[in-house]
Amino acid sequence: MKRKRYSVEQITAAVKQVEMGMPVAELIRRMGVSEQTFYRWKKLYAGLEVDQVRQLRQLQEENGRLKKVVAELTLDRAMLQDVLRKNW
Repeated sequence: MKRKRYSVEQITAAVKQVEMGMPVAELIRRMGVSEQTFYRWKKLYAGLEVDQVRQLRQLQEENGRLKKVVAELTLDRAMLQDVLRKNW
């Protein structure tokens, strides 16, 4: 099955259409997504504007990068402590 990528604008527009009264079944049929995908979008993007969603994604990416940096630094610290213990 071919995987489609939807833009932030398309996702927020779809969630807003359902909030305005469009049946979920009709929307998922039009967009060609599963009901599970729609409800995942709704959980993430309900009540948000397009610029807020973009900012949320940027913050999530930055958070992931920072977590990776912290993990690397923790590993480096542990290695240095092991080396110091062996020297003494």
